[in-house]
Amino acid sequence: MTAFTAAERVYLNAAPHLGRLATVGTDGFPHVTPVGWAFDPESGLIEISGRAFATTRKYRNVLADPHVAIVIDEVLPPWHPRCVLVQGLGEAIAADPAGGEARIRITPTTVLSWGLDTDETAGPSPT
Repeated sequence: MTAFTAAERVYLNAAPHLGRLATVGTDGFPHVTPVGWAFDPESGLIEISGRAFATTRKYRNVLADPHVAIVIDEVLPPWHPRCVLVQGLGEAIAADPAGGEARIRITPTTVLSWGLDTDETAGPSPT
């Protein structure tokens, strides 16, 4: 079972968008970084990886505190913001000997979205 609506799944499976991952630093402050990501529509999980990923601050932050959020968004002209915001628990997964890269797997606890409909008059953003 996935926490995503049909419109959210369509958006996440469309052309790639940059994501912004927020983790909790060891100092208690948020740490936000742009990331590439992958969405598995069957499981409803989001995975993030990258070059030398296990050495990154975001990876270390998730090891210490699993609370994360990711925003995946874009703005269509003339001004039509579209976004999926996912809050959840991140799991830092080490690289495996078979060649799997280190990654963060996000299990959603809250999903919010706006602008995914085609009617630009649908109302304000929930933020």
